[in-house]
Amino acid sequence: MGGGSAVPRYSQIVGELRRRIEAGELAPGDRVPSTREITRQWGVAMATATKVLTELRREGVVHAVPGVGTVVTAVPTNQATATPASTPAHSPAHAPASPASPASPVSRAARPARSAAPARPGAPSDATARGQTGLTLARIVRAAVLVADAEGLAAVSMRRVAAELGVATMSLYRHVTDKDDLLVRMMDAAIAERPLPTEPPPGWREALEVAARQLWGLFRIHPWLAPALSLTRPQLITSALAYSEWVLEALHARGLDDQTAFTAHLTLLNYIRGLAQNLETEREAEAQSGLDSEEWMDTQESAFQSTLDGGRYPGLARLAKSGYDLDLDGLFEFGLQRLLDGLAVLLGEGDTSGD
Repeated sequence: MGGGSAVPRYSQIVGELRRRIEAGELAPGDRVPSTREITRQWGVAMATATKVLTELRREGVVHAVPGVGTVVTAVPTNQATATPASTPAHSPAHAPASPASPASPVSRAARPARSAAPARPGAPSDATARGQTGLTLARIVRAAVLVADAEGLAAVSMRRVAAELGVATMSLYRHVTDKDDLLVRMMDAAIAERPLPTEPPPGWREALEVAARQLWGLFRIHPWLAPALSLTRPQLITSALAYSEWVLEALHARGLDDQTAFTAHLTLLNYIRGLAQNLETEREAEAQSGLDSEEWMDTQESAFQSTLDGGRYPGLARLAKSGYDLDLDGLFEFGLQRLLDGLAVLLGEGDTSGD
């Protein structure tokens, strides 16, 4: 036998990454190297790098998170490899509550994006709820949120929620008027999971950072939430009013009139909401194609490269050569700071970001 040379290169890299995960060097929720990073670090072809991540996902030790990349799964390795995909996932209640870090909800996202419907843990369809007569509005809303979190908003229907609860579909209508009513209540419950602090920080910029990062965190936990919100036909979501009031008061205290302050609030809200909509569209695209964003990019690389080789787009050609790993959390933070820089100028403070 040829010793170590008999071990395929991709298997060696899989073993190295698995060792890092088991040693705790890569903790649950941490990103593992992307396909491009693997090609650079180990000097292998893109196909080999793709095979590495495919094998780790097959073993259950990592999974793809839209807009983040491939991250370490929260369950232990021995559990992940021996457990079907429909076994325990994190419920939204396990999400971190700190508003300080825009990336903090990543550990909550350690559940596969499309777990099988019948066995989500914490869902009201467990043995204590199924077949019981104690149907409540809170249980209905909770079941609907869990379906949307796991499979997207399109999977939510009155019939599906009733099936999750083990009750007749018509029994839901004693608590909600229709699906639109249920959706508003779902959004209200989701936003209420992360109330803003009782006291805002002293500076207007710090106050807006807290609100923005908290909202981004909510969209991270519930990818369906951003597409469900309407800017032009705003729904009456009681828990969301606190965000509007928070921003209005922070800017009004700095001398902005209510009209301008509310315009600034809508601009900030729509920036966060617009960026967050990529979370749900990416999940849908992955479900339809069976490829995560990195794998899809790998299939397009030769076509992109042949277009750039013509010399018409030198800036993009340089970028393609050096590589660019899209990180929605980093993109969010960059855009947030630039928006706040602009508001600082409006308030007569200039650029106070320090970036």
